[in-house]
Amino acid sequence: MRIITGDDIRSVCSWPMAVEALRAGHLLAPADLRDSLVENAGRKMLVRTAWIAGLASGVKAVTIYPDNPGANPPLPSVQGQVLLFDEARGDVVAVLEGVDLTAWKTAGDSALGSSCLSRPDIRIMLMVGAGSMARPLIDAHCSVRPSLDRVLVWNRNQARAENLVQSLADDGITAEVVTDLDAAVARADLISSATMSTEPLIHGAALKPGAHVDLVGAYTPSMREADDAALTRAQLFVDSLATTVGHIGEVMIPLASGAITKADIQGDMHDLVQGKAGRRSDDEITVFKNGGGAHLDVMIAHAVAKAVAAR
Repeated sequence: MRIITGDDIRSVCSWPMAVEALRAGHLLAPADLRDSLVENAGRKMLVRTAWIAGLASGVKAVTIYPDNPGANPPLPSVQGQVLLFDEARGDVVAVLEGVDLTAWKTAGDSALGSSCLSRPDIRIMLMVGAGSMARPLIDAHCSVRPSLDRVLVWNRNQARAENLVQSLADDGITAEVVTDLDAAVARADLISSATMSTEPLIHGAALKPGAHVDLVGAYTPSMREADDAALTRAQLFVDSLATTVGHIGEVMIPLASGAITKADIQGDMHDLVQGKAGRRSDDEITVFKNGGGAHLDVMIAHAVAKAVAAR
């Protein structure tokens, strides 16, 4: 059994590698998934398991302590590990740092969705939110759509947006802070949103023809980043029906109100990767809901463990 640290993960991972691991995993049969969540005084422990026949099985266990960043010294709000099991023998192959793996999994998932749905000639990306996932999402999206040559950044806290733009500029990426979100949405070919919002930020009326929307942040039943118009104007896709329908406000709330039906979900990542669903025209608007799931952690963990063993 190997102990794989965050440094190990960073040393072997790249966005093409992460995206390809997820693409290959979705050519297999859907995973068997189970989740368990316990909560005490606002603190949570989440355990997610996945078994992907023909690849591997795994368990991701994380704690979520919202007050940790305010501690002295500050601590991460999310901490945990991923256990990777050999699919044939059942033994533990590796224990991997969960937080570092999650960034590669989450942004890689969105990038794979974009590679299946966004137009190949897109130029302008809008990043809604400037938190810890913003830079991985920008880098991952740019890896699958190298035509992107400008990044707009909107954030409620403008100082954080300015810091992100400066970081991008330092790496030679043309970027700018925007304050009018609707106007920025109207300019963007690709919108990626990773916020903690409970009220829609992305208004469908502002989306231009051919835009692709990547929704990452809303991960509880009460959270939402795009309004009904965005979902009804677009062709709607999810990464996994098992982790979105009945679990995430982005889908649950408009389903409950009747704004959309389950039939409006055009497909999941298996359908996209296997060519069973996708963009149908250059003018079509597409929305992809990134719901995550332990199956994605297992796909990335399996690729990382192989790469570390091969060093």
